[in-house]
Amino acid sequence: MMPEPEAVTVALTIAGSDSGGGAGIQADLKTFQRFGVYGTSALTLVTAQNTVGVRAVELLSTELITRQIAAVAEDFEVRAAKTGALGSSEIIEAVAAAVAEHALPNPVVDPVMISKHGDPLLDTGAVEVLKARLFPKAALVTPNLHEAGALLGRAVASEEAMRDAARAVCDLGAEAALVKGGHLPGGEAVDLFYDGSDFVRLAAPRIETPHTHGTGCTYSAAIAALLARGETLVEAVREAKDFISRAIAGAPGIGHGHGPVDHLA
Repeated sequence: MMPEPEAVTVALTIAGSDSGGGAGIQADLKTFQRFGVYGTSALTLVTAQNTVGVRAVELLSTELITRQIAAVAEDFEVRAAKTGALGSSEIIEAVAAAVAEHALPNPVVDPVMISKHGDPLLDTGAVEVLKARLFPKAALVTPNLHEAGALLGRAVASEEAMRDAARAVCDLGAEAALVKGGHLPGGEAVDLFYDGSDFVRLAAPRIETPHTHGTGCTYSAAIAALLARGETLVEAVREAKDFISRAIAGAPGIGHGHGPVDHLA
């Protein structure tokens, strides 16, 4: 008698493609694999980019995006989902509706707005749609300081401001927030996790390197993978923080600009 196959844990990433492989869908799938999770995907947009910059961005149709999500959700037992670059208000609306329709569990929303090189990856005006439609469905929202500033409409440049930003994200309906303070000066890279009632300060020694392309995608993908494996949210965030620190420290140093991190760290 053949033994029963071991259960395979599945996660879904809904994000854009990075032709350089350091961010987006490519980074997410590598990270899922690192944590022993089977990765599925729904592509939202395609970029022509490398470590130096973004040369072109083309959005996919909302019909194709929703069909990709449905194809995955109807065939696999998705244990966690994450979003990355969504590109437009229409895509955000479509993704939010699909998350609700298929009851995708543990949604981690990485509110990608600009690339590492400063190129826009979200239409002007779509921020309000993101806040209104997707945040209320999120188990966790993971803005960096620039994204937190765009969400609040003011600069976020201190730990106290990060606390305010985290509260504001939860006030918009998210179950929890992780405000990433990697752009703050100082010897530590400090992130603040907030579950709607308590804060957890996550600090690691700052690593001076230009090779940080795709850190937000990789960090949020690690959290989603760990949630898919059954970790609690705070445990997933703690472990993912340790992982992204190792990933930055072990960056392979490829490309002529902001190179990728080590997704297998």
